[in-house]
Amino acid sequence: MVPASPAGAAAETRLMQDFFVCDFFAAVPKHDLASMEHPIFSLSTRPDRRVVSYDHNGATLTVTPSVKGRATIFDADILIFCISQLMAALNTGRAVSRRLTLTARDLLQATNRETSGDGYKRLREAFERLAGTRITTNIVTGPHEITHGFGLIESWEIVRKTRGGRMVAVAITLSDWLFNAVLSRSVLTLSRDYFRMRKPLERRIYELARKHCGRQSEWTVSIAVLAKKTGSASPLRVFRAMLREMIRENRLPDYLLSEEGGDILRVTPRAAPLEPGEGPHLRPETLDQARALVPGADVHALQAEWRSWWAATGRPRLRSADRAFLGWVRTRAPL
Repeated sequence: MVPASPAGAAAETRLMQDFFVCDFFAAVPKHDLASMEHPIFSLSTRPDRRVVSYDHNGATLTVTPSVKGRATIFDADILIFCISQLMAALNTGRAVSRRLTLTARDLLQATNRETSGDGYKRLREAFERLAGTRITTNIVTGPHEITHGFGLIESWEIVRKTRGGRMVAVAITLSDWLFNAVLSRSVLTLSRDYFRMRKPLERRIYELARKHCGRQSEWTVSIAVLAKKTGSASPLRVFRAMLREMIRENRLPDYLLSEEGGDILRVTPRAAPLEPGEGPHLRPETLDQARALVPGADVHALQAEWRSWWAATGRPRLRSADRAFLGWVRTRAPL
């Protein structure tokens, strides 16, 4: 075994001390509330170099792209992966940092992306757009409202490559703005099917439905306001037509969409919301067993997801809710 050089050893020690290592393979997908509420990411599949300004209910936002274009809603998968890893660590009491190291293949697989050469190339391009896109906003992600500017990620670097030059391990430094959202737990759990949605507008509508409807009985919004909140650049008549297509296809995870009179969109959960105290109850030790099966997972979020799944499948009678829940959790545990 060849001993490490002093410089290499120092670099490795610095990584271990300063970086949070992403190693929760079954982390529950989570997104920050500000990104779900406001149109930060582009819905375009082509380079979007427009400077976008947004003002709604006192929240102001200006997004300035780089020459590479504005970060897209698919680029945001990287941030969702990082947020999910950090929240999983916080749930286990681990120390976290806004500087993270991650394995590129884990990121690609977790976000339902190809692990081909093109997949790694697109991942690198996504890092470049995230680092180059600048945000100026007064949107609060911590205890104070401050107008400031920042990049979606502060920096990124490839820390390990294959002999062919393909990235293996990547280091990312998140913005303070996003890291503060994690520390204040200003995040929401996403459906595991989120990464399977390939239409940008579908993803954006899902984010808004999750943020505003959640597990309430319904959320209604005018088509004009919805177009503004999605950040769509399409004329209103085209946006309306795309919504109608989404209603016909009926593929949105967790939520049903319907068009109401007065140019209103109505969003309702696919399963009737459970009333307080309704549904299967689990013993505290069952949640402890779930933590052991999926280290770092938010077991209360898993419990809520399982209860929603139980309701959506017809609320079947269970001989043992605890065994049924643990069996369901095992399907999400790493092999």
